Amino acid sequence: MWGTLLVLLAGCAFAFNASAAQPVASAKRHNAGAGNSALSVKSSTALVVEQGGQRVLYAKNVDAVLPIASITKLMTALVVMESGLPLDERIAISKEDRDTSKRIRSRLRTGMELTRSDLLKLALMASENRAAAALSRAYPGGTSAFVAAMNLKALELGMPDTRFVDGTGLSSENVSTAQDLVWLVEAAYRHPLIREYTTDSSHNLELDKGQQLRFSNSNRLVKNREWEIGLSKTGYLDAAGRCLVMQAQIGETPVIIVLLHSWGQLTRIGDANRIKRWIETRSSPQPAG
Repeated sequence: MWGTLLVLLAGCAFAFNASAAQPVASAKRHNAGAGNSALSVKSSTALVVEQGGQRVLYAKNVDAVLPIASITKLMTALVVMESGLPLDERIAISKEDRDTSKRIRSRLRTGMELTRSDLLKLALMASENRAAAALSRAYPGGTSAFVAAMNLKALELGMPDTRFVDGTGLSSENVSTAQDLVWLVEAAYRHPLIREYTTDSSHNLELDKGQQLRFSNSNRLVKNREWEIGLSKTGYLDAAGRCLVMQAQIGETPVIIVLLHSWGQLTRIGDANRIKRWIETRSSPQPAG
């Protein structure tokens, strides 16, 4: 009943296109050729804003509604954290958590019991799909209620062009815009545990009989000492390309970076590094003439 009610509420909210906040101011008025000639970003969509003040530093195709793949898991984490459900509760991996469409492999076997905290960390840091599916399923009302809660949260955050159909990001019907994702990153950043879990470089999962499974962060930049990253999430699907969202401190400037539909294997990493150098150059004192 609760799941049905949430679905109805989410449907009504989408019908009225309600939102609690305005999209990033003036982002739609920017494009790659307006004041951005010194920066060449290869990703199809890119947005860089100063955190908090939301001043747009760079924008490219920011209003394009696109699949976001595992960037979805940031909203999954947000719903879990704000649900108040106990993080030490143990949840068994179920057959329902297996991906039957794309058949992406997982090292989390059916019957394994993990705490909600471990599932959350694996979903965020290593982009573990079964972990995200288990978190969704273990929500009061089940997966349908969880997805409804994700969509309601998106509306609350002022993300009118965002829609979720699952908590993993495996469906290409999970869509958003660069503008909307800035608000998601802002909201997720307010949770210290999400910041920690998305930026840890690795995690050892303790199994029975002293065995361990080691998982690594899906964003190689968190291990790079030249970066000061406060939040990170990657995503990949054939339909979405390679995606990356981050909060980072670059020089004196805290920024949020959104990169969507990067088609080369290293394009999103290269773009992030180009953006970093560009901001550092803009922030550097100019020599006296």
